Amino acid sequence: MKRSSILGLIVIAIAISVIIAVMSKSSSYSTFNDAKKSESELNVVGFLDKQKELYYDAAKDANYFSFFVKDNIGKECKVVFIGTKPQDFERSEKIVLTGQMVGNEFHASKILMKCPSKYKQDKIETTEVKAKSANI
Repeated sequence: MKRSSILGLIVIAIAISVIIAVMSKSSSYSTFNDAKKSESELNVVGFLDKQKELYYDAAKDANYFSFFVKDNIGKECKVVFIGTKPQDFERSEKIVLTGQMVGNEFHASKILMKCPSKYKQDKIETTEVKAKSANI
């Protein structure tokens, strides 16, 4: 076998190893039940429960924010975030939380929000304007 063939096989083997390592570290979305069973950080996706209270008091503690989230299977859990409340948090459609369970609370280290599209909002506003002008 030629040296170039051996070198090519080694490069291919290294590339396959890197791909396998990256894919094994990639995370999928979990639920609060999965987070209770795990001791490592997980990504939980869910929806903000707007019926429950959001607690953020910048005068008392600007780095404490708590709220309630329902995950994809409908389980509700109190979430504690040590940090400031994200801007337009109430308008988010979905929330991706990275963190782990501490007792009955999910302690989030990161919050990623999926907010409504500005184009979707423009379409809603346009529809409302047409409906008002038809009533005149």
